[in-house]
Amino acid sequence: MKEVTKDVIVDLLPLYLAGEVSEDTAALVKAHIEADPELAETAKQMAKADSLNKVPIPFTKDSAMETYQEAKKWMTIRTLGLAAIAAVVFMCFFLALMVGTSVESLRHIFMP
Repeated sequence: MKEVTKDVIVDLLPLYLAGEVSEDTAALVKAHIEADPELAETAKQMAKADSLNKVPIPFTKDSAMETYQEAKKWMTIRTLGLAAIAAVVFMCFFLALMVGTSVESLRHIFMP
């Protein structure tokens, strides 16, 4: 069997750092990291970069319910806001129609 090259170990590093490899593969990668300082530095940098992307997201029933209630509140506010806008537009249209009609009525009365 051929010896495993550094390129293969570099390819395995993300899986090794995530803990997604078998015990044999982990032992192989660890042995290469201990033997090669440059590879150890690369692994350290990859672990640091990977840890920045991991943000713990607490998911409990209480936090889910709180999020749901907040979303429900904003949906209600949005719905009421849209209803208010629609009511104002309708009232403006109705008033414009009424004013237009009353002006026409006055013209017919005063201007035969």
